[in-house]
Amino acid sequence: MAFWHGDKGKTATGAQRNHYRKKRKYELGSLPLLPKLEKDKRVLKRTKGGGTKIKAHSIEFVNVLNPKTREVKKVKILTVLENTANPHFVRRNVITKGCVVKTELGKAKVTSRPSQHGIVSAILLESK
Repeated sequence: MAFWHGDKGKTATGAQRNHYRKKRKYELGSLPLLPKLEKDKRVLKRTKGGGTKIKAHSIEFVNVLNPKTREVKKVKILTVLENTANPHFVRRNVITKGCVVKTELGKAKVTSRPSQHGIVSAILLESK
């Protein structure tokens, strides 16, 4: 009996199948972490397999790469200008990968994942 993408969990006649087990502890995810523009705060989390992950709860500084000079500087973030992940994140100053932030050097686009890596790296788009 063939099942197509839209028919998962259904029989050939369209009846719904019973679940054969409950969700397991290892299938558990976590709520999304939205790092804000405030004084630096990082938390160490244990991952599956006993590893650790540093998660940023709030961020104050960013490592900005200037593509012309190939030099990296640690500068203060002034505000979030745009965020493609969610336009409401701009108002709340939430920093995610792909967002454009205003720094002391100028506009920079975030290339790292702050909620996963614990740091913010960015590439300078336009300098002051």
